[in-house]
Amino acid sequence: MTSNALKINVNSEIGKLNAVILHTPGAEIQNMTPENAERALYSDILNLHVAQNEYKQLSGVLEKVTKTYQVRELLEDILKNNRVKETLIEKICKNENVSFQKCALDELDNKELARQLIEGVLLKKETLSDFLSKKRYLLQPLHNFFFTRDAAISINEKVLIARMANNVRERESMIMQAIFDFHPAFSTTTINPIEDRFFSENIKIEGGDILVAREDVLLIGIGSRTTSQGVDFILRRLKEKKMNMSIIVQELPLSPESFIHLDMVFTFLDKNKCMIYEPIITRPNKYQTVLISVDNGKVKISEKTNLLTATKELGFDLEPIYCGGTEDSWIQQREQWHSGANFFAFAPGKVIGYERNVYTIEALSKHGFEVLKAEEIINDKVHPDNYDKCVVTIAGSELSRGGGGARCMTMPINRENIEW
Repeated sequence: MTSNALKINVNSEIGKLNAVILHTPGAEIQNMTPENAERALYSDILNLHVAQNEYKQLSGVLEKVTKTYQVRELLEDILKNNRVKETLIEKICKNENVSFQKCALDELDNKELARQLIEGVLLKKETLSDFLSKKRYLLQPLHNFFFTRDAAISINEKVLIARMANNVRERESMIMQAIFDFHPAFSTTTINPIEDRFFSENIKIEGGDILVAREDVLLIGIGSRTTSQGVDFILRRLKEKKMNMSIIVQELPLSPESFIHLDMVFTFLDKNKCMIYEPIITRPNKYQTVLISVDNGKVKISEKTNLLTATKELGFDLEPIYCGGTEDSWIQQREQWHSGANFFAFAPGKVIGYERNVYTIEALSKHGFEVLKAEEIINDKVHPDNYDKCVVTIAGSELSRGGGGARCMTMPINRENIEW
């Protein structure tokens, strides 16, 4: 760690963004077939060329407004440390039951090793069993890694390492922990549930379910990816440290797959505005909203009417803007399916989302958000600094089929503090 290492600091969803971690989708996206798509957590296979062109709009805009880091480059950097390299290889091979592969991976140069850890390690057909096997990869490609939000979560000055709901994504968490533990560019402490003395297999936590509303307020969704035991893990640490914090827990449907995370139905846009998918957030339904208050080690838990009444109780008077607009529930469903509620704020009132969700973008426009095209910003024709509120639209016909939006594809590591 160097003296000028960047300190992790994320105590809101909307503070001006100073640094973010991205992962440009690569060959791991292409290393998928219709047969293994479901195992890779996809309902369809993506066209890599189109996905990369769309992703360039997201990364291109962010490069104009903040400091960006790429996972693969960070991984290559830490692999230069032989001890880190050996430890990470051993950890991955043990977890994926391929310890016999350690020597072969250790012999790779850092760039090639980083590539294979992300894009997959091919199975060599050197035995009859392997020759007859239908498997193509010894280590599966990390098809979902461009959703950098999920594997590690910046909460104030620390990084919570996710305990992913699906085994195919565990390597993402291992790589992200190694980056934050050993890369000299960053200064932080990681917290990993599997290292906790009270660890349980039922603990599941993913970054798409955790929103840092304020330094003392978290919003957490529980459903198909994050469990109540995952929330209890966070709660126990708060009690042990005698920290004062409130957690609003929102129960989510287990299906369809578009509801996998809280940020697919709710995201912050500004100090007083949020994007919601109305049927889950405010319309009466069977999904509970629970407020947990931790005060000097003492815990109080109560049920609330919905997420907005709970946030209001904690000092947030949020005006909801509806994903898909207000006129047609079918349109709301269609746009939510394609991540219409999944916006990423790079400053208060300045957000990025998919242009394909035209009714959602129109709703933002009606609420005073200037609509800017990504290409206009990339080509220096306009700049978000010249607007009080804006929504930057990026192409997403292919990326959205991966099951996430702009917030899913970004892992903020430093934001300016908000004056509430």
